[in-house]
Amino acid sequence: MPPPMFADRTDAGRKLAERLKRQRGQHAVVLALPRGGVPVAFEIAQALNAPLDLLFAAKIGAPDQPELAVGAIADGAQPQRVLNDEIVEALNISAEYLAAQADRKLAEIARRRRRYLGDRPRVDLTGRTVILVDDGIATGATVRAALRAARRSAPRRLLLAVPVASPQALRSLAAEVDKIVCLEPLSDLAATSMAYREFPQVSDSEVISLMQRAPTA
Repeated sequence: MPPPMFADRTDAGRKLAERLKRQRGQHAVVLALPRGGVPVAFEIAQALNAPLDLLFAAKIGAPDQPELAVGAIADGAQPQRVLNDEIVEALNISAEYLAAQADRKLAEIARRRRRYLGDRPRVDLTGRTVILVDDGIATGATVRAALRAARRSAPRRLLLAVPVASPQALRSLAAEVDKIVCLEPLSDLAATSMAYREFPQVSDSEVISLMQRAPTA
């Protein structure tokens, strides 16, 4: 196994920010996928002097198999659901189940957004350069839902920025974005943590603190 490429999420964010420095002054907005994407995105927003907002995405699990993803849903001005049609058909999952799960996930997302941001309004993405950030992508299901939700807000350009990702995930997401910036495509990426020397779970309090310190306009 290769040695870790990043000391921690802050280190990864600063290195990504260097690759994204041309976006400074391009009316950019940085969107973080909580919780792991927030420390990475914070460094990018600081470097670009761009507002930082959150975009939540949640997995939809199969009936009686919650760890098996049958799809994902993302919030935003226009929430977006993405399904794995092959699994849905193979397990004969009903439309009613999927709709109920989507509603439950969106309610949970709304609670988390209030916890992290209070009543702070969403940053308007219309006509802006939007940079969606996570700390890594192994499969890409929830990221796809997030990208589609962001796209529905009519940005001028949509970029995906990640420190590390599997080449398969990058290929599968290429059609969803105008550009992908990935520092380390890693073919044997079994888990995002492989790329980091330190990879603690990001706490709610850390997310709240970073969002309070981040640019907002």
